[in-house]
Amino acid sequence: MTVTTVGIDADDTLWHCESLFRLTHQRFVGLLAEHGDEARIEAQLAATEKRNLRIYGYGAKGFTLSMIETALELTDGAVSTRVIREILAAGREMLTEPVEPLPGVEHALATLSERYRLVLITKGDLLHQEQKLAASGLGDLFAAVEIVSEKDADTYRRVFERHGTGADQAVMAGNSMRSDILPALEAGAWGALIPYPLVWAHEAAQAPVGHERYVELGAIAELPAWVDRVAAL
Repeated sequence: MTVTTVGIDADDTLWHCESLFRLTHQRFVGLLAEHGDEARIEAQLAATEKRNLRIYGYGAKGFTLSMIETALELTDGAVSTRVIREILAAGREMLTEPVEPLPGVEHALATLSERYRLVLITKGDLLHQEQKLAASGLGDLFAAVEIVSEKDADTYRRVFERHGTGADQAVMAGNSMRSDILPALEAGAWGALIPYPLVWAHEAAQAPVGHERYVELGAIAELPAWVDRVAAL
């Protein structure tokens, strides 16, 4: 079995992301505490985020707009300018948070890049994702970067045709079962789940039981050896 291309997710695979969103959620709940308990505020925010995904897409900017909209809904339009300023400040902090690769990432990518064509495949705001990649210092290890609005089977087919030799000779690795693994497997690629301690509910899904092209690894450090084994089949 030949493997020519390895796709890699970005957020929570190469660097922290969901932990920052969780902290911002807590900050938002505190700001709106007089208008509902945590469960109500979180439920309203989740519903607003889900509704807005098709309009704003993924990322901190869309999340900030959803927080403002949720604050308006919870207060019947009476949210104070102080709260709006605090929400905007939280959004700016998310966009300017320092980026540091997770343990083992740099060595794993360097090893893979010597043997395969590495492609970064990530969702989110174009400018912010480009900024994070530049700040990470990992950009030179990738042969191509694809920042997409959604990750589905057609997306993976297009990307692996454009930057490789097709999905059947490609691996996709990432932390999201819903976005990184299941659609890549559907497209015909191999899928390597690299779990992150926190998972956004929108990205959760059941693992494919008994799928011959799927593996769950303990850490990204295990990825190069696993890809080598697949390529040698």
